[in-house]
Amino acid sequence: MTDTAAGAGAGAGTKPTKRWTFQWKELYDEVITSGLCTGCAGCVIACPHDVIGYEHEPGAYKPFHLEEELGTDDCVHGQKGCTSCTRACPRFRNWETEADDHLFARTREPDEMAGIYKDILLVRAKDDAVYEAGQDGGLVSAILIWCLNNGIIDGALVSMLEGGAAGWKATPGVATNAEEVLAGAGSRYTYSANTIAFDEAMEKGLESLALVGMSCQTSIAPVMWHRRVGKVSRPIKLNIGLLCSKSFDDSLFDELFWLKYGLKKEDIVKMNIKGVFQVWMRNGDYHEINLKECHAWTREGCNHCPDFAAEHADISTGGIGDETDWTLTIVRTDLGRAIIDAMISDGVIETRPGDDDPGAVALMHRLAKKSRERWPGWANGEARVGLPDPVKK
Repeated sequence: MTDTAAGAGAGAGTKPTKRWTFQWKELYDEVITSGLCTGCAGCVIACPHDVIGYEHEPGAYKPFHLEEELGTDDCVHGQKGCTSCTRACPRFRNWETEADDHLFARTREPDEMAGIYKDILLVRAKDDAVYEAGQDGGLVSAILIWCLNNGIIDGALVSMLEGGAAGWKATPGVATNAEEVLAGAGSRYTYSANTIAFDEAMEKGLESLALVGMSCQTSIAPVMWHRRVGKVSRPIKLNIGLLCSKSFDDSLFDELFWLKYGLKKEDIVKMNIKGVFQVWMRNGDYHEINLKECHAWTREGCNHCPDFAAEHADISTGGIGDETDWTLTIVRTDLGRAIIDAMISDGVIETRPGDDDPGAVALMHRLAKKSRERWPGWANGEARVGLPDPVKK
């Protein structure tokens, strides 16, 4: 499958033709309280008046309005014409087709459940340290380190571990060198709104950023570019997406892993999901936990998310399928292809055709369709293109 991608941030998509008048009042009603909010924090970093807060804690992961003058559901600045929050939201109104138009100069077809892409590869890092520190093939870490070394970016918005290696609470952070990249490597399966680290990046004077995030986060930048949200979108030059069917509340560690199975989070050294929740302990023990047991700790913001495959990233990655030491890699934009090609040329990564693991490719498409089915029928219908009309209850 091919496309006519314009490249992330290139501004080649169609421009909005109508005056944008939507503000926090509409965002609060249509996204924040409707169940569509993923907690991505795009609205938080876009707010020029700093009146949108965010609670990065178990049971929360949602934005809220800080000013009390008009209550929680309206905004003084919005009443005066500020529309930044809705312009930045990747779940507000016609978000999917706007991002598609900007990145690819077209919208996805009904059979493109996993979004528009150029190629699917199996990739892994050649550097042993990067490979060992990363999840599966270590590709994301390899991309960030290569881009930092080659001046494509000067920082990356990533997920770090609160308390360092001894902790498992994911927290937003900024990586500016290989050591910091590797410190944040690996998967947590709990949520980190990596966009929150944007202010830290600006305080450090960084100008060219990569955003590494789950699917909901990777739609933020192209939506902002399309809707002309302003200067907050300009530093994001590279978008790396993580395949994601859901993330879990941090309370999973204490309320399930510890209380039922006696697994202390400070003793966990690695986690993975391959049909079951796999847990490796510091003493060498290995445990498997049925995923059905974990469903009760699914984050609220994941219940309606239609995007498994991070459809608006430059490069989407995930460790699914049989090839556990390779990263399934979906190359979507011209920028994504240029980076992968250059890394191959420099000998930083090795690749194989995605067809070498047909089960992984089939699983990606199946999970992408399953995620699409979660998008409610009352919301913007574009995210359900290719699905039958929802059954009315």
